[in-house]
Amino acid sequence: MPSEKHPSEELFLVAIVEMAPGHDEAGQRYEDAVLGLLDRHGGSVERRMRSTDSTTEVHLIRFGSRAGYESFMVDPDRLDYRDRLGEAAPNTRVLEVREL
Repeated sequence: MPSEKHPSEELFLVAIVEMAPGHDEAGQRYEDAVLGLLDRHGGSVERRMRSTDSTTEVHLIRFGSRAGYESFMVDPDRLDYRDRLGEAAPNTRVLEVREL
């Protein structure tokens, strides 16, 4: 797993995505679009799950390196999608995780 000493190792993240109230469908379309950008940055979705009420998604994401994650975060297309969504954009909490 990645560490301060080995920043080029794989990075595993769990993203907890809460849809903006009343904007579940817009949030899901946004997630479809931005998750589709991961491969540009050496990332992939290992697992994507949605709550039964469709208000929350949980993603397990793998990046080949921390640099890939950092480049994904500043991807102009990702930022543009988010800007266009405005207040309908989901709120996301990201946790760096490791396998046990």
